[in-house]
Amino acid sequence: MRNPLSVKEPVALVTGAGPGLGGALAIALAAAGARLVICDIDPDRLNGTAEKIRSMGGEVLSLPCDVSDSAAVDAMFTQAAQHFGTVHVLVNNAALVPARPVDQQRRSEHYAYLTTPEPRRSLGFTSAMSDEEWLRFWNVNVHGVFYCTRAALRMMEPQRYGRIVNIASVAGISAMSVHSPHYSATKGAVVAFTKAMAAEVAGANIQVNAIAPGGVFTPDFEAYLQTLDEAGRNRFWQLIPAGRLGTMDEYAATVVHLACDPHYLVGQIISPNGGCVI
Repeated sequence: MRNPLSVKEPVALVTGAGPGLGGALAIALAAAGARLVICDIDPDRLNGTAEKIRSMGGEVLSLPCDVSDSAAVDAMFTQAAQHFGTVHVLVNNAALVPARPVDQQRRSEHYAYLTTPEPRRSLGFTSAMSDEEWLRFWNVNVHGVFYCTRAALRMMEPQRYGRIVNIASVAGISAMSVHSPHYSATKGAVVAFTKAMAAEVAGANIQVNAIAPGGVFTPDFEAYLQTLDEAGRNRFWQLIPAGRLGTMDEYAATVVHLACDPHYLVGQIISPNGGCVI
């Protein structure tokens, strides 16, 4: 394994590291030479990622954790410190995404509205949203990022070294996710938090940045596309100039770059999105 990080035997903690993008990020960091702490709310989902890292010869500590629970987050970082001594890299990936049937219905309605000539109207998504649905996303997507960042900084500030990469979304920097105003709002908060944190801690050699993915070809997204008819899929592809979704490996390469040295990026929101937002 190569180690482009400036510290010996770097330790990276990745949240939401079950199947999908989080698992790909953890595996890519292991390939770059990091020792891994991985967490997910579902232990079974976590095991697959841990086994892949071990099969590569990597060292991994697998810890089930609900990042919306501040006590659980603090306990996870305590275990990470007991096992590895510290944490050098934090990737805040854990998030709720709009994937329930009602979310998919809203998504399809929005995409059809964008790509079909019809009179303009309100889509009625926000006015129909419950308090519970709104708050559920904030608890994980924003509070969870704060809890993990706070715990990581308590290790990174004394050692005067750290790399934090937040996984935001194109939904937080554009109107591409009108179908999910709760998700868009939380990812916009992650963008603002990234910039504020980056300015606060850069003087301690802690670099905070974010990526804002514009569509990741995960199994879940592939399953959604299969629910559309051919006309629906064609309408979707019209929204992306590149004509395809980004692969998990492509996104992982960007995260590894932000986690490694050297670079001069502080408080940047990098959005790999195939040209859907330029």
